[in-house]
Amino acid sequence: MTLAANHSNNLPANDVVLSAHHITKSFGNTHALKGVNFDVYHGQVTTLFGENGAGKSTLMKILSGVITPTSGEIILDGTPIHFHNANEARAHGISIIHQELSLAPNMNVRDNIFMGREIITNGSVDFAEEERQTRELMAELEEEIDPLTPVEELRLGQQQIIEIARAISQKSRILIMDEPTSALSAAEVEVLFKVIHDLTSKGVSIVYISHHLEEALLITDHAVVLRDGTMTAYAPRKDIDLEWIVRNMVGENFDLGSPPDGYQFGEVALKIEDLVITDPNGGNFNVVDKLSLEVKAGEVVCIYGLMGAGRSELMECIAGRFSAQSGTVFLGNEDISKLTIAERIRVGLALVPEDRQKDGLIQTMSVGQNLSLASITEFTKKLFTSTDTENTLVDNSIEAVTVKTSSANAAIGSLSGGNQQKVVIGKMLATNPKVLLLDEPSRGIDIGAKAEVFRLLSERAKEGLSVIYSTSEVAECLSIAHRIIVMHKGHISAEFDSTVSKEKIMAASGESVAH
Repeated sequence: MTLAANHSNNLPANDVVLSAHHITKSFGNTHALKGVNFDVYHGQVTTLFGENGAGKSTLMKILSGVITPTSGEIILDGTPIHFHNANEARAHGISIIHQELSLAPNMNVRDNIFMGREIITNGSVDFAEEERQTRELMAELEEEIDPLTPVEELRLGQQQIIEIARAISQKSRILIMDEPTSALSAAEVEVLFKVIHDLTSKGVSIVYISHHLEEALLITDHAVVLRDGTMTAYAPRKDIDLEWIVRNMVGENFDLGSPPDGYQFGEVALKIEDLVITDPNGGNFNVVDKLSLEVKAGEVVCIYGLMGAGRSELMECIAGRFSAQSGTVFLGNEDISKLTIAERIRVGLALVPEDRQKDGLIQTMSVGQNLSLASITEFTKKLFTSTDTENTLVDNSIEAVTVKTSSANAAIGSLSGGNQQKVVIGKMLATNPKVLLLDEPSRGIDIGAKAEVFRLLSERAKEGLSVIYSTSEVAECLSIAHRIIVMHKGHISAEFDSTVSKEKIMAASGESVAH
């Protein structure tokens, strides 16, 4: 008996609205799915867990008509059905919120939400009605975003909200959410969960994918685990906990590591003095105000804060993406405040940005080309390129950051979100930096990949690399960081060592702590 048959017995058969039966999918020699069975229940949340590359997004793309399976069938309301494209799936009430944003940045919020399904009145687009409905959606999601705001002016979390709003506006009866909260603040996640509860109470079925395990447990009715393209476990909510998920995902229950020890920190590698950063989006206020910080060689520092604390702006300013209004940044004893991004990389400062799609990768390039891009001067002299040197660098990087790929020549888009993130990290590590900045490095990465990334950073710290990473996940503060810096409204509100409690970190950030 299949797993699907087993777990279908937990509910009446007519509660299953969508099923995948023995689904396989191959991309060349890569077998992404190997006979997967999967059921979606009426008015309930089914959560799909799995490591990066386990096949989660591939399965969801098949269910939503984005791609077709190699073999197997999809059953909708008891009848086999074949979707040729996503439009056919949407016509049957199935929509997907993709892990990677698919918005048009040069268009406004309203036009992004109704793109391809404009409201037509008397032969022309009814922009007023579209704007009215957009305002209703923003109110439902508790976001004060003007419908006429260009998407490119919104921060990443707000863009994620627009992606969610677009899917909700389609009034689908089956809504697939692939990492919908990866860029959201805690308050935004809470609002989304209210929306999910409202949707399920109206009979909408939700398929939910998340690497935020504890968060997902708050809303799930059923959990399914994929591992290497195969379903390894299914259980209703009452039978699962965090340990069950991790054990079935990665085969063992482990944490994200501990601060590297057994060595002495070196000299100060990065020094920030009285840094003032005005709002990059043109607001009349400072997102970072008179901030000073020192980080030594070999030290791992975590910067924690909620959305709006100034974490990302601080990291991007240090890396040279925009200038500070005042203040100084030193790399060792050298003032780098006036250097360009490329010049800062050359002297040993590198940033892994929060938005890997927009800022970290070039989608038309291969895995290898993306990995070697930031180190191009290492193997290029005048007009000549050393292919052997580049290939060695790429192979070493793939091995060092454990990228799951068929080859260095594979398209970057063929990788899972987590493996794409590892390519961005590998690209910057290949420049041999003295100081590595990572802005939300675990966004879209599963617990196993997180552990691999933090292990890698820990090893590099022992070799003298200064690591500064920002996060909005309090559990990540207590992994490999020697020191935790808490930011609140542009200031450092507290500083802790690795023995601090989660509650103290959250309280210092201005986040309410449940008792």
